[in-house]
Amino acid sequence: MKIAHLLFTHSFAGTERHAIELANAQAEHHEVTMLLHRRAAQQRDTALAHRLDARVHVQLLSGWRPLLLWRARRALRALRPDVAHAHLSNACRALHGQRGLCLRVATLHIRYKPQQHADMDALIAIAPWQLAEVPAAQREATTQIDNWTGPYEPAADARARLRREWGVAEHDYLIGALGRSEHSKGLDVLIRAFEQVRPSGARLVIVGHGRDWQRLRALAGPDIVMPGFVARPQDCFAAFDAFVSAARSEPFGLVFLEAMAAGLPILATASQGGQHFAAQIGRPLVPVEDVAALQAALLRLAAQRAPRQAYAMAAFDRAARVAQVEQVYRRGIAELHRGAAAAGPP
Repeated sequence: MKIAHLLFTHSFAGTERHAIELANAQAEHHEVTMLLHRRAAQQRDTALAHRLDARVHVQLLSGWRPLLLWRARRALRALRPDVAHAHLSNACRALHGQRGLCLRVATLHIRYKPQQHADMDALIAIAPWQLAEVPAAQREATTQIDNWTGPYEPAADARARLRREWGVAEHDYLIGALGRSEHSKGLDVLIRAFEQVRPSGARLVIVGHGRDWQRLRALAGPDIVMPGFVARPQDCFAAFDAFVSAARSEPFGLVFLEAMAAGLPILATASQGGQHFAAQIGRPLVPVEDVAALQAALLRLAAQRAPRQAYAMAAFDRAARVAQVEQVYRRGIAELHRGAAAAGPP
């Protein structure tokens, strides 16, 4: 198959990791091109292009939205892929009005949005709750496929090295959060809850960067560690003793899979992702934005000093999930061919 992925953000986070890992895996057996914004190839840790496998062809585009979308459509007409797979808003908009060019697929990385997704030939939902938002007319062409996690091995010295860098003693119970610094992640709620109770023998580290980082840093006391963006999150999970998500909204939460792969006990709010993984998390979910409830949960977690545990991860195998995505492509292409045959010659 000839596959084109479209992704026009330029800083690395969960959606970007998903799209890049999908393209890299597909490049083992297919001809894969990724259309990126030129800023995604800048020389910085948070950029995207350097994370792509050498077998993935990269086309860099630039311009404000109307020009960027026009250039993306022109690139697709030249490529003539079997599948164009869009990730997030501008990528979806680039496929609008391109019916018949190829199979147009979009992944619902956040939620169904008519202005982005109504014109697609096929949709992939990453969580079951998203299906209820898809209109009945598109439901048959929508498939729910969980995200995946892979074998992200930490460096051998990661735990000792990072705790030393962060000023965290080995006997401290280190509760860690990891994600983009933005309102939806609820990090302000986490900081307020932790600062007000300061669980005995526990420390808090918040890893990640984003537009709210400076405000959160000002809100947090000096004992809360905020190292910003890290290139190897698996090293952070090795340094943590427990993982916490205080998210207001978390559509799926790749970070939950990363924490489970590391065997960390998890404390989470009742976000969409938290509810999806409630059975695996195995402890009561905290109401969203409830500082008092989060305080009590943090105190219990620190007092218990819950050890690492083994989670059942077979359902989140990358190869199996990539195969499911390719099944979506094949079904969609076959359906387009049937529709073309039924319509007859132009």
